[in-house]
Amino acid sequence: MRHELVKPSGIKFICNDARNPDANELPLWLSVNESVKALNFQKSMSGYAVTPLIALNRLAEAVGVAGIAVKDESYRLGLNAFKGLGVTYALGNVICGKLGIIIEDTTFDYLKSAEVRHKLGDLTFTTATDGNHGRAVAWVARQFGQKAVVYLPKGSAARRVEAIRETGAQAIVTEFNYDDTVQLAKEKAAENGWEIVQDTAWDGYTRIPQWIMQGYTTILGEVGEQIRHMEMPEPTHIVLQAGVGGMAGALLGYWANLYEGKHPVTLIVEPDNAACIFHSASVGDREPHQVYGSLETIMAGLACGEPNPIAWSILRDFADAYVSCPDYVAARGMRMLASPLEGDQRVISGESGAVGIGLLSLLMSEPEFSGIRSKLKLDQDSVVLFINTEGDTDPVLYRQIVWDGKYPMPQR
Repeated sequence: MRHELVKPSGIKFICNDARNPDANELPLWLSVNESVKALNFQKSMSGYAVTPLIALNRLAEAVGVAGIAVKDESYRLGLNAFKGLGVTYALGNVICGKLGIIIEDTTFDYLKSAEVRHKLGDLTFTTATDGNHGRAVAWVARQFGQKAVVYLPKGSAARRVEAIRETGAQAIVTEFNYDDTVQLAKEKAAENGWEIVQDTAWDGYTRIPQWIMQGYTTILGEVGEQIRHMEMPEPTHIVLQAGVGGMAGALLGYWANLYEGKHPVTLIVEPDNAACIFHSASVGDREPHQVYGSLETIMAGLACGEPNPIAWSILRDFADAYVSCPDYVAARGMRMLASPLEGDQRVISGESGAVGIGLLSLLMSEPEFSGIRSKLKLDQDSVVLFINTEGDTDPVLYRQIVWDGKYPMPQR
């Protein structure tokens, strides 16, 4: 791996010169067949619908690439974020295990039936969250007629806390950062006999995080069908944002399997105060490494200091670059999507959802990035795919950024 620091913008890059193209090392638990299992279960939900894939042709022309496509997960299950995909599949598998059945032989709507509720008795699911994952756990638990207790780190947005409580779950804001809140949730689950549903892994706890990641792969399964139906060009690049790395690792693992290790160029993007994937890549010993501190960033969904180890191994082997971004990059992306060029569709994107668009606009326009553009083969022939992972889940901050111009690009 080679470390490049771009000083004027505050954006840091590591290009992965050791990307592994060996199909024998692919994460087969994220294979296309496994993704189809998750997709079929999700399709059995009465509320399932494919989220939009939006072509921003005018923006692509303006920044100097052949195409830009945004998969808008703000429409997912009425939760304003993508997290429900992973939680529905994970909790579905948990309940199937308690019933002694496999998920391929049942449906979501059967698992929420009175018959299943009677067989299960009372369960409590718990998790730690920056907001979106916890809301998904609370929502799915309610669908199954069960309870949820959700822990959030200090400084969590009021609206994200309220959204969890509106499901009937208990939401507790701690005095800790995200990583310490995860530890608290683990302790409370052990003390109370609760079922912990966390989107990261640790020693002895991998199956539920794997199910969550398998659920996320539905995003790219849908994208493939949409590209064919809309007769859009295949992506040459994808930009994936990372907190603990679960979503990024899931989608990259699926893509690596689909293309047998010869997948399009992949960039992993994080906030600079919580860039645990970037830091792990910079250490260069192939192990995951934690970053410490308050992890403060407007990208609350990415404010995680400790990588998901099962996601890190995928990001380590199959990503092309790791990027650490100041908050203004995400704010720029939010404003660009909220105020589209004539002919493009508006996208409402929260801080964690928009950082990739902000990054691309700077990569393609600033002379200081010419070497990076060349290294990543970003040019007029590139078609770039983005995942808008959330809408305006913190509407107060959204308005401050989009209406009032908070977190502007620094003067150069």
